[in-house]
This record gives sequence, C-alpha cells and structure tokens, in this order.
Amino acid sequence: MKTHPSSLLRRGFTLIELLVVITIIMILAGLSMGGYGYVTRKQADSQAAIQISLLSKALEEYKLDNGAYPPTGNTNSLYTLLYWNGANTSPPGKIYLADLDPNSKGQGWIDGTGAAATIRDPWGIEYIYRRGDDSAAKNPDFDLLSMGKDGLTGTTASSADDIDNY
Repeated sequence: MKTHPSSLLRRGFTLIELLVVITIIMILAGLSMGGYGYVTRKQADSQAAIQISLLSKALEEYKLDNGAYPPTGNTNSLYTLLYWNGANTSPPGKIYLADLDPNSKGQGWIDGTGAAATIRDPWGIEYIYRRGDDSAAKNPDFDLLSMGKDGLTGTTASSADDIDNY
C-alpha cells in the first residue's frame, strides 16, 4: 500500500470545521442564557407569591388578635407590626411571622435594621399594603402586592408583572 506523504501530515482541523464548532457553541450558549433568564424571572415571581401568602396569613392572624387589620399609612411598618414589636418587647409579645427574623436564613426579604426595617420583594422594592377601608384598595379586607420587576403599578401595561393577593 502506497501512502501519500501529504495525508500523513494532516492532523489539525480546517478553518471551516472550527467555524462550525464555534457557531454551534455560540448557539447553545445563547439558548442556555435565554433559558436562565426565564428561570430566574419565574423563580422571583414564585418567591414573591410565597412571601405575599405568608404575609397575608400573618395579617389574618394579626386581625384575629387585634380585631382589625393594621392601619394603612401608620408610622409602624408591616415588619414592625408582624415581627419587631413581638420580638423586642418585655415580656416578649406575639411574633406573627417568624420568617421575618433578620438573624435567620429565611427569605432574605428584610432591608434595614431594627424597627425601621422594611419587607422587600425579590426585586428590592417594598411591598404595598392597603387596608380594605383605603380608597385605593381593591379587596374589602386588604391589598398586598409587589410591583414586580419594573417597579411600576397602576396602568394595565405597567401592572402586567404585578404580583398580588387579589
């Protein structure tokens, strides 16, 4: 068998082969990054819905103990009413939502420290709470909502990503 010397020297890839492989890698990377963004967005939406559910249950328990939901626009934040006052009084009062403990590895939704802390959604925006007697409320009991990633609410276009309890 006679071999041609030039066929023995060919050990690498051609430029076309390299370009095809690089193109395939770029397409796969683009698809995975798009999927990652979608999954991250869905995870934040789910986390906000879970937090709203937990806060709603805590507000219902608050109403059972106090006869009414917390007033809208008072100087006490939801964090103060649902956690801080119970954990930092002597004797200790009622803690309506233990997940709000800033020292635990809970939801990671507390911004600030002490009584001035606020409860924030996964996008870092404070939750909106309105009692049912507030003129802007949609529910007869209370409204609790996250404005979503865009931080806007109110109009149909800007409220498409809002997450709420109604």
